[in-house]
Amino acid sequence: MTLNRDSCYEVLRARDPRFDGVFFVAVKSTKIYCRTVCTAKTPMLKNVTFYSTAAAAENGGYRPCLRCRPELAPGNASVDAVSRLAAIALNRIEDGALSEFGVDELALEMGISGRHLRRVIESEFGVSPIQLAQTQRLLLAKRLLTDTNLPVTEIAFASGFSSVRRFNSLFQERYNLNPTQLRKRRSSQDAPFLMCEVSYRPPFDFDGLLAFLSYRACPGVELVQDGAYIRTAAFGKHSGWLSIRQNAQKNTLSIQLSNSLAPVLLSVVARCKRLMDTQADPSIIAATLGELSKGREGVRVPGAFYGFEVALRAILGQQVSVKAASTLHGRIVQKFGVPIETPFPELNRLAPSAETLAALEPEDLGGMGITGARINSIIAISRAVASGSLSLEPGQDVEQTSNKIKALPGFGDWTAQYIAMRALAWPDAFLHSDLGIKKALNMTKDKEILQYAERWSPWRSYAGMHLWRSLDAKPLDANSEDLKPVGAKRFVANVIDEKLTSSNATKKKLARAKG
Repeated sequence: MTLNRDSCYEVLRARDPRFDGVFFVAVKSTKIYCRTVCTAKTPMLKNVTFYSTAAAAENGGYRPCLRCRPELAPGNASVDAVSRLAAIALNRIEDGALSEFGVDELALEMGISGRHLRRVIESEFGVSPIQLAQTQRLLLAKRLLTDTNLPVTEIAFASGFSSVRRFNSLFQERYNLNPTQLRKRRSSQDAPFLMCEVSYRPPFDFDGLLAFLSYRACPGVELVQDGAYIRTAAFGKHSGWLSIRQNAQKNTLSIQLSNSLAPVLLSVVARCKRLMDTQADPSIIAATLGELSKGREGVRVPGAFYGFEVALRAILGQQVSVKAASTLHGRIVQKFGVPIETPFPELNRLAPSAETLAALEPEDLGGMGITGARINSIIAISRAVASGSLSLEPGQDVEQTSNKIKALPGFGDWTAQYIAMRALAWPDAFLHSDLGIKKALNMTKDKEILQYAERWSPWRSYAGMHLWRSLDAKPLDANSEDLKPVGAKRFVANVIDEKLTSSNATKKKLARAKG
């Protein structure tokens, strides 16, 4: 990303939350780096350096600010990456891949050489893969030291370090204080459960997101209650529950989880962020969608906590109502899910894994109200995921993955696009054959709909969400001038450059995006 100093400084002076996490500011005199929304006194331009990532700032010798806490800043959506490989690698590193194995093993998993992976990450993020992973581990550890009462030893391992000694050494080296010293600075208030926060860029339509998830909640596994999304979760031998609710005043989501999930917190937080689409930049998306998003600029695309779970739900939802699909999903969970105890009576099962369903025969799924064709589809995709021939996690090649999905029995383009939108977190998926989309656009021909929707690329997933939401209002006129986009496809690539201050056209776009 090109960082123009004058433009970045104007954003810093304004403390504009839309740019939180897009870049960081490092102060030369204090050797501290901050978020753009930091409430500290704004330093002079000559005393600051701007970095596109926290890892690059730390690699430059700067420590994270204890006031604005850079570890809470939202990240960037994968479409922002110049290199698709860098986006895939970042997703895997966020999930703790380099805590499990080395860079060469990660490269092998991605089908490239270790040398090429290092070159891609250094070009995109300005640091090596190890430095990127270390920064993420340290920032997570800093968050846990500040927000929880977990012992330092547990925090070290939960953050992805293989030894407490290495954790203490690197923490002291980077932040010029040891973990115990940082903990003494935090509030002494105890919390009954593990708590952490993730930031997002406003506006954020949390109520709309909750409504979508509530309508499709799987009985026994998911629950929307009292303004929170609650679910069970399992990672290997670790299982428990978590809840997500909004703190609108702080532009954050509060994640509460059982202590049993502390060792896998890195993965839990990463999946919560994807599910809630916290890395989206609504101002950029609105600039491209134009009038389509007017009044709903904070709409997010619901992601997937588990990609396989969304794929299973997509199969069950074919040619039946949403309520019926939830009922069928709940029956599978009750029969094949692992029982679990939680503080919520409604949540009593862990969702069955692909491996569990892959071991079934068609007759095992009989008598549940699922058609024979759907049963064959469920077993086919379960075996594909369990064998490793199909991955339903973000960062995959969307076209290749969609083709693999459509090669399975019972999977068409609608299902493949839905899985791409939610499980693969692909922002440019578009369900052109969906009856709701056709009704919203008042169009019927697939070819014409696809051609028309090109104006919303690369954010067609968001366009689809807006079209669904618009069904409560008057149907849209596809020939209306109001539906023409405001921004361009590559607006996101140069969002922080001189155009932000020198281009009147761009200023108008941003003003419209603000609503």
